[in-house]
Amino acid sequence: MKTACSGNVWGPYQKRERQASKASPVRQCGNGYGPSRSRVTTRSRPGSRLCAGAVGLTSNGVTSSPTQNGAAPAASQSVDPQLVSLLQKVASGGLQPETAARHLRELGAGYQQVMDFAQVDTWRAARTGFPEVIWGPGKTPEQIAAIMSRLAETEAAVVATRITPEVYHQVHALLPDVHYSALARVLSLKTPGKRKQERLPGTVAVLSAGTADERVAEECRIIADYMGCYTFKLPDVSVDGLHRVLHNLPAVRAADVIVVVSGTDGALPSVVAGLVETPVIAVPTSVGYGAALQGITPLLSALVSSSPGVSVVNIDNGFGAAMVAARILMTASKLRRIALAAQK
Repeated sequence: MKTACSGNVWGPYQKRERQASKASPVRQCGNGYGPSRSRVTTRSRPGSRLCAGAVGLTSNGVTSSPTQNGAAPAASQSVDPQLVSLLQKVASGGLQPETAARHLRELGAGYQQVMDFAQVDTWRAARTGFPEVIWGPGKTPEQIAAIMSRLAETEAAVVATRITPEVYHQVHALLPDVHYSALARVLSLKTPGKRKQERLPGTVAVLSAGTADERVAEECRIIADYMGCYTFKLPDVSVDGLHRVLHNLPAVRAADVIVVVSGTDGALPSVVAGLVETPVIAVPTSVGYGAALQGITPLLSALVSSSPGVSVVNIDNGFGAAMVAARILMTASKLRRIALAAQK
C-alpha cells in the first residue's frame, strides 16, 4: 500500500481516484480537491482533508459559502452596533481603553466573561438563530442576575428557566425589571431598543393531558413565544376524555407543530399523532402514581409509539420541546423563502 498527498493515506482509493479524475477532472487545491468548474463533488476517503478555503467563517462565526475561485467571501459592510457603542464610550471618557480592549477581544472570540464563573455565548443567535437561555438550578441569585445583565447588553430579551420563587425574589432585588411566571418557573428581562427576535410564520399548539402537566406546558409556551413562535394552549385533554380533543380537532389540525405534554401512561401523543398530519413532539412528565416511575413510563410509551413520526424530548423538558418546534418553523420558513426566490 502506498501513501501520497502530504502523508494522507489513500491506499486502495488511490487508483480509483485517479480513474475518476480522468473521467471528471477537478482542480487540485492544497491536500484535497477543490470544486470543479461545473459542479462541486465531495469525496470521502480515510485521512483526506478539506480544501483550504472550501469553508469559511464570517466575523460572527457563521459558516459561509466559498466564492467561485475558492477564496474567502468579502467581509460584510454592516457595522457592528456593539463595536460602535464601545468606541463611543471610549471617546466620551466613559470607558477606559484597557477595558475596551478586553471587550474587543471578547467580541472577536464570540463570548464574554462574566466575573469568574461564566462565559456567555454572544454568537449563539448568529449560529443557531436563537439566543442563549439560562439554566437556573445550581446558580446563585447573584450569578443569575450577572449573567442576565451581560446577555441583556446584546439581546432584546433574556430568559432563565427553572427559577424558584425564592430565587426570583432575590434576583428581583438586584434586577427590578425582571418578570416572573410562577407557573412556568421562567424569569425574563426585556431590553428596550434592541432588535427583537424575528417572528416565525406558523403556529405551535401546546396540548397537555392534565392540570398537573400545566407547569411543563406553560414553560414550553413561554419559551416558544420567546423564540418567535405564535402559540396557543389546549389544556386538560387526556385520553380518558377523548371527546375534548375531538371537539377542538379543527384548531389542532390547523397548527403547524403540535407539542403534547403528558404524564401517567403517556398515551396522548400517540392518539394526537394518529389524527393529524403535522409534526408531533411528545413531552413526558413526571406526573403519575408509582408505576409511572416519575416519567419513565410515559417516556418509554412515547418512544415506542405506534403512530410513526412522533419526536420525543426528555422528561419535563418543556424548554426542549419549544426549541424543537421553533427549529421546525425556522427551517420551514427558510425553505419557503428559497421556493419563492426560485419562482422569480
